[in-house]
Amino acid sequence: MHSRSTRLRFTAAAGALSAALFLSGCGTPTAPATDAAAQKETKSPYKGTEIDQPFDKPDLRLTGTDGQPYDLRQKTAGRATLLFFGYTNCPDVCPTTLGDVSVALQRQPQEIRDKIDVVFVTTDPARDTPEQLGKWLQAFGDRFTGMTGDLVQVKQAAKSLGVSVEDPTVHHDGKVTSSHGTQVLAFLPTDNKAHVLYTSGTPTDSFIKDLPLLAGGVTSNR
Repeated sequence: MHSRSTRLRFTAAAGALSAALFLSGCGTPTAPATDAAAQKETKSPYKGTEIDQPFDKPDLRLTGTDGQPYDLRQKTAGRATLLFFGYTNCPDVCPTTLGDVSVALQRQPQEIRDKIDVVFVTTDPARDTPEQLGKWLQAFGDRFTGMTGDLVQVKQAAKSLGVSVEDPTVHHDGKVTSSHGTQVLAFLPTDNKAHVLYTSGTPTDSFIKDLPLLAGGVTSNR
């Protein structure tokens, strides 16, 4: 991973390119592209990629791990929020990414942990019931919650963030895989917009450094 952070200038074309490049079958994560036309160097306080044109938080309303309606905007308003799309049967990228975030959270003082939510939106709602999601996420900590429901809504929400999600694929041996982007989007508590992006393979130390900044709503001087 490069030691210098970059701020990603998203255009419509760059967003479409990002969606394609970050697509993963949860086992073969794609390395991030370095498109000189879409990026520029900046002095950012973050180890993650600070987004030049922050994304609005999706108006996503599904079912939470408690079986009750979960409104993403309402539940996470005014809170630092890490949003990740994936599924519980993922063999590698999903558990390792959430595991890294979990370790980073454990390294924070309680007052920082209390200001951060991690929301996992399943891309395999047919199998990831609220109960299944809840049991799986318990292993990562009490700051993790999940959403499951209409896949069409999930795909639309992901697309609005430049994250690609495809319908689950059933293979000849009965195995089901779900191809999805591996980005983690970080929303700030100040304006509820995604200001920072983390790609697959982001070191735990990067999350450790950035979590207090996210909790405090820090952005670069522009």
